[in-house]
Amino acid sequence: MSSDFVAHLECAYTGEILEKGKPHTLSPSGMPLLVRYDLKSLANEISREEIENCSEPGFWRYSPLLPVTEEKFRISLGEVVTPLIPLNKSVEHLGLKAGSIIVKDESRLPTGSFKARGLCLAVSMAKQFGLEHLAIPTNGNAGSALAAYAARAGMKTTVLCPDNTPPINTSETLAQGGDTYLVNGLIGDCGKIIADGKQDLGWFAVSTLKEPYRIEGKKTMGLELAEQMGWDLPDVIFYPTGGGTGLIGMWKAFHEMLELGWIDCKLPRMVAVQSTGCAPMVKAWQEGSEHAEYWQDAETEASGIRVPAAIGDFLILRTVRESGGFAIAVSDEEIMAARDRVGREDGLLLCPEGAATYVAWENALAEGLVSKDDRIVLFNTATGLKYPLPEVTERIDQNLPFDASRFK
Repeated sequence: MSSDFVAHLECAYTGEILEKGKPHTLSPSGMPLLVRYDLKSLANEISREEIENCSEPGFWRYSPLLPVTEEKFRISLGEVVTPLIPLNKSVEHLGLKAGSIIVKDESRLPTGSFKARGLCLAVSMAKQFGLEHLAIPTNGNAGSALAAYAARAGMKTTVLCPDNTPPINTSETLAQGGDTYLVNGLIGDCGKIIADGKQDLGWFAVSTLKEPYRIEGKKTMGLELAEQMGWDLPDVIFYPTGGGTGLIGMWKAFHEMLELGWIDCKLPRMVAVQSTGCAPMVKAWQEGSEHAEYWQDAETEASGIRVPAAIGDFLILRTVRESGGFAIAVSDEEIMAARDRVGREDGLLLCPEGAATYVAWENALAEGLVSKDDRIVLFNTATGLKYPLPEVTERIDQNLPFDASRFK
């Protein structure tokens, strides 16, 4: 299938048009860029049925709606279409039937998280542009995804992480070839160091929404979801929101599919889920603001949503408001309790960010923001194995007589 349907790039704030075919960071106004496609030509040449019959096993099946123009530039580590897993026992206490709430489990992607989508596209485009050295600030999963895909592409990577990033993330990044550094600050501080090094070191930053292609990878979550649901969509999507690329990307995908005629349904209400320890989008949504204020002293166990300032804040808020959704914050105590509940009762080990969406749905139901009849999809963005887990403390002495009471 042809993949050269990119028309131009567009400033998400001013609408200014930029030329395709060369590397871009932010727009001249300092705002994120969005890739725009010639959807009329795409619709004339590519049918939805061709997508359905595509033999590609993962998100490259949507290549006509992606910016990589030649197959030789597509970097792959064996991506899959991530499954939709219904929750059964862990929703019964709320009077819901088994299977009424569905989790899209992104942990099945390479490097164990949804970050594989965005970084795969960013690295593939970097390969197409002939770039050699990529740099990124990250709270964890983006760094390991970048390191893995860049290693596959034969490119150098520099990764800066806050010094309280989960060690499994930093170790994974280092093991996959990324030059990895810990910084005594937050993700924004890491980003400033990368910006400072651009001129002297010549690296290209693939920070969230500071280049236009990670969002194209993230939008494949929306494309997949629609196809998996028979080209229909749920009533409400709960999404853990830090930089917000996935939320924005899915909303972009839904509108592209509408224009292509691939879907003809009501779009979901999009819910931005944050932690009470770092909730700039929730505050801005509640106040009716277009932009979010910097969140001081950000801290949460859900490190992936520990983003005190997002350059795409206005896009996140626009998505939430246009969709009729809302922004909601949940506590770390609720997050960890939810992780344990779902793991214990449904066998699905959510990451803290994924568990946050479960709590957000539970609280939204109690507050009347959603109903028991709504079709709900929660996004689990990474494997729970990347985060601290409960320690096993019970011990058995093999030299003592067997005691059956220990196991009852």
